[in-house]
Amino acid sequence: MLTGSKTTFKVRQMLPDIKERMLSQSGGNARSRDVFGLRCLPGECVLQRAVMVRKKLTAREGRGWLSGTLFCTHFRVAFVPQDSPKPDDNADPVLLGDHDVALASIEKVVVVGPNRTKLVTPNSSLKFTPEELVLYCRDLRVICFLFDRLTPDAQVIEMTYTIAKTYQPLKPGSVLSFQNAALGSVEMKQFLSNRRRDTHMNWFESASDWEQELERCCSTNWRVSTVNDRFEMSTSLPRFIVVPQKVLDTELKKSFAHFNEGRIPRWCWRHPRGSDLLRMASFQNNIYHEKDDIRNLELILFGCQSSLCVVVELGEELPSPADIQLAHSRLRALCLGDISTSVTVPDDKWLSTLEGTHWLDYTRSCLKKASEVACLLRSGHLTVALQEAEDRDMSCVVSSLVQVMCDPHCRTQHGFQSLVQKEWVMAGHRFYNRINYHRDNDKEEAPVFLLFLDCVWQLWSQYPSRFQLTDDFLLALHDSIHLPLFSSFLANCQRERCKRSQNLGQCYTPVNGWRDLLHPDSSSDTCDPPLPPVWDWALQYSKQRQARFTQPVPQTVPVQPLLNGNLNTNPDTHRLTDTTPGSVFLLSRGTFSCPTNLLPWRSSSSGVYRKSHRRALSSENVPGLERLLKAWALTEFPQSLTSTSGTQGPLDPYEPLLPLLMGPCVGLWRECYLRGALHAQAFSHPISANHPHPVERLAQEVQQLKDKLAKVSTDTPPNPAAKTAEPRGADTNLNHNTNNGTFLFPASRPQGTAVPRAAPPPISINHQTTRGSAPTSAPPSRPSHRDNSGNKHTFLFGHSSESRPDQRYHPAAPGNSKLPKSNGPSIAS
Repeated sequence: MLTGSKTTFKVRQMLPDIKERMLSQSGGNARSRDVFGLRCLPGECVLQRAVMVRKKLTAREGRGWLSGTLFCTHFRVAFVPQDSPKPDDNADPVLLGDHDVALASIEKVVVVGPNRTKLVTPNSSLKFTPEELVLYCRDLRVICFLFDRLTPDAQVIEMTYTIAKTYQPLKPGSVLSFQNAALGSVEMKQFLSNRRRDTHMNWFESASDWEQELERCCSTNWRVSTVNDRFEMSTSLPRFIVVPQKVLDTELKKSFAHFNEGRIPRWCWRHPRGSDLLRMASFQNNIYHEKDDIRNLELILFGCQSSLCVVVELGEELPSPADIQLAHSRLRALCLGDISTSVTVPDDKWLSTLEGTHWLDYTRSCLKKASEVACLLRSGHLTVALQEAEDRDMSCVVSSLVQVMCDPHCRTQHGFQSLVQKEWVMAGHRFYNRINYHRDNDKEEAPVFLLFLDCVWQLWSQYPSRFQLTDDFLLALHDSIHLPLFSSFLANCQRERCKRSQNLGQCYTPVNGWRDLLHPDSSSDTCDPPLPPVWDWALQYSKQRQARFTQPVPQTVPVQPLLNGNLNTNPDTHRLTDTTPGSVFLLSRGTFSCPTNLLPWRSSSSGVYRKSHRRALSSENVPGLERLLKAWALTEFPQSLTSTSGTQGPLDPYEPLLPLLMGPCVGLWRECYLRGALHAQAFSHPISANHPHPVERLAQEVQQLKDKLAKVSTDTPPNPAAKTAEPRGADTNLNHNTNNGTFLFPASRPQGTAVPRAAPPPISINHQTTRGSAPTSAPPSRPSHRDNSGNKHTFLFGHSSESRPDQRYHPAAPGNSKLPKSNGPSIAS
């Protein structure tokens, strides 16, 4: 079986008796089998196992090492701890255990020997016996196994080469083989066919689902159209779209040709103050616009509003898919490194290298654009249309973030799942191309959905008590996208999913258009396993892990009764009275404009627009629009929405959660990106769990210094002449009445306001000692400041030195002695 010298090994083939024994195990008819202590899926066979193996535990798992047995099947790499309880044969099968990793999720295999490391490929030959086996995963995990000295060398070599030969996608059909290995057995197909869908979430697969969403948002002037029921108008749009009631389906069919890929303006969400959020692709400028077409186009674009429409251009300020892919690749290389080439980033350049990846910049730009749109919708009684060239990438990100910021329902687990189902799965995001499971289309690969999850985590880290879902849920969804087993991610649109599930093809004729045809020799085999949705969490995680997906949220004051989607309290106060009816503005780079070529039919030289029912635009309306959009911050809230405590501000549940985007406020998702960093950078033999990592010891020392500084400042007697600043919750809307301009510019402090010297507040609102702290966080000696009114929140770098000459922080003096005056600069200044 092994050839070469005592230190050189080359695997030729598996022993016949072992191979026959493994193949004979796959013929069982039991629901699940216990093979050497491993509970196998129906039809799963064990290819290799190694005894006396220790797994290196992560920080979430308690650190240290865990002894057990390592298995490799044709679906996963499984590790069974030595003291694990006996599996229950009557329980439902779980695809992956707590210590398992799917073969399709492995990116590379590295072995560590005496003073050497090597990247293992199917054609590699080892000149040493591996002591450690390191698996780099596509979801940024790094799993490390240590072979005991008593582990037979044959098992070590067999295990290494078995994993190296089975994880790589050598041909396009390997993903299908991986799916058949996990779900292809008769028992597994029957089990999946009997699975019931979660009835608590909206799947948006039928007209009743969309009508349910319209009823939830109180959108009475919109209807569900079945004009695209057979995907004749647009192959990338869902079967059902929401359009204004005034537009008939016969008139709607004429509008598809005027937009790229037929993605017309369609309804996404309605704010309780009466604003509608739409999505659309770019206009087709080379299409002739007839009079009836113009009327229908503007009816769709303005929706149920008659006064104002704001088109938000997403292509100029947000990153392209290629930029996102490049930034994610750099971030991955920074967090994991490459031990096979010994390439590491020095500690003193790590933060600058992180900024150089531009991943945090892209996260910040997406949150900023979503905040702008949220404030537009908050002003009331207008239509906001998100425009992107293809309407399948960044429009998904912005529209979803807006609803997460403004709608409390989208911050629950089932509401968030429904949101992803509506704005990503059904809206036609190209999951299959962007994830690139086959690794055969690198030009289309871009983790756009992962960027969205990072943005949601930023909101969660700043407002944790406003979310029912937790970071464990976001992390589980992040890891699931790298597993090619779910129908949610294995197609680019609803049409492709329907073709796979129904084994249908389509043909096009000039008379009948697109028609479904059943091809007996279709490329999709009827024996292909049924792919479950990603929301079937019981297939992936145990009940204990699912219990950590949610957390209790406080009860919010119910909003007042809704009338046609508007708050029934003086709705006319938010009417746009100083804008011309039918005005269309463009929001780009934070400013409003009225370009003549915004609507192609209005800028046409044929004079067709002069016959339209809309009046011409005027640039004089732009200042009035800006004044109106900024006036919402000064609007008094209804008495029923006012907090009883007086310190938390208004409790309007639809008030947008505007994130802080300056400096350390946007941090790195440590639980996701850095969970494998220590494993990738430090490979050693097992040590006692009582000896923490040097990084942990440094973090403990920093925390001790912070505690001592806070204690010294607390022991100092306060100034009786100054007023004590009222405390403010960490999860309240810190941007409310905070910044002038549109959002995030610091406000100037009123002159003559006394600032008391109080204890320094925390460094970051992310609670970096327990949650994911940002590597770009500010040093502990530079606290943020807040005035005594509790209404202005600014950071140290947002002030000018002239406006705060007396805000320097001094250490407490002993007794009641006065602080010495100093005109020179200080550390905290």
